Amino acid sequence: MALVFHEDSAEEAIIQSKQSVLAILTIEDDIQLFRGNRSNFADIIAAGADHGFLVYVVTVKQLKLRRKLLDGFTYDRDTDTWIGQKFPVPNLIYNRIPLREDELQPEARRKIAACVNHPQIQIFNPSFFNKWSLFKWLRQSRTTQPFIPATRRLLTAGGLGKMMLKHRFLYLKPVSGKAGKGIMTIQLQPEKTLPYTLKIQGDKGSTSYNCGSIAKLWAKIVKESGGERYIAQQGIQLAAFNERSFDLRTLVQKNRRGQWDISGIGARVAGSYSITTHVPRGGSIEDPEKLLVSVFGQDEARKLLIKTRNTALIIARQIERGSRRKLMEMSMDLGVDQDGHVWFFEANAKPMKFDEPDIRKRSLDRIFQYSQYLLKMRGL
Repeated sequence: MALVFHEDSAEEAIIQSKQSVLAILTIEDDIQLFRGNRSNFADIIAAGADHGFLVYVVTVKQLKLRRKLLDGFTYDRDTDTWIGQKFPVPNLIYNRIPLREDELQPEARRKIAACVNHPQIQIFNPSFFNKWSLFKWLRQSRTTQPFIPATRRLLTAGGLGKMMLKHRFLYLKPVSGKAGKGIMTIQLQPEKTLPYTLKIQGDKGSTSYNCGSIAKLWAKIVKESGGERYIAQQGIQLAAFNERSFDLRTLVQKNRRGQWDISGIGARVAGSYSITTHVPRGGSIEDPEKLLVSVFGQDEARKLLIKTRNTALIIARQIERGSRRKLMEMSMDLGVDQDGHVWFFEANAKPMKFDEPDIRKRSLDRIFQYSQYLLKMRGL
């Protein structure tokens, strides 16, 4: 996609401002001007036009809330170019800053805080979730506690040893991880000479190390974690299809009535040599009903899909309460174990594009249906 600059007149931009205006917030980039998934941004701009919204991309540097007009970017499908021009200040800001380290920059934090406190602007999902905070929030409610695997911060070799006395299989996850990066597993097989097996997720497969003691295991984990903060989580034996475990990716968004709703459920099957189901790391996309039917049969699969939907909604409401922020959407990784129990593993405040066309279409529509609800509630 090429980029060109085009200066609209201020008068034209002000005429446009009679529309509802949504800005996609991202971070500037020295080489490509702004970062983020450009095809996703282009889809959001097109969906906005279908719903009567003016949508544009704005960087943290360009977001100057005291001005009447802002510099930003729009996409021209006919020429496959991004056009820089002037736009009115938005009513709504959709935070799509792609990386945690970008969002944590002082300038980004200041601008996001200004949006949160602004009387005329609503910002969607002000920040990434922290894994430890998620589990802390979900343990605070009796309704969500049953869905949470045993989870603790990974701080000392002693703490790890105590957890391994209760659970012979653990997942180790970076607190600020994304898309399966940095995940490890530990399996204890006491009958073996080297009883601890540590698996480390790579780009496509995983690497295994066998250790004879907790001390040696801990030393390897410290080396591999590179100073990142980690949590340790009870490993769940998930239901499997052709001996490959799978989980359910659920997209939960606010609807046109301002209520949490399910936009879709997809399934991801783990790669042959992968310890996660993430597609970039060797996982594959499947139909959730097909997978559940293969394990549990038709009637039980239908009940489990309903149970998964209800669980995702209960969890979304509790995450929003715990975060003390107005949220608009989140994706969740939920798993079903071999006994049909539903487990929560992760939630993402900035969902990636779902590959399933029906979920993708609904996800784009919901952004603007909820936006219309908010603007109506505010009398705008």
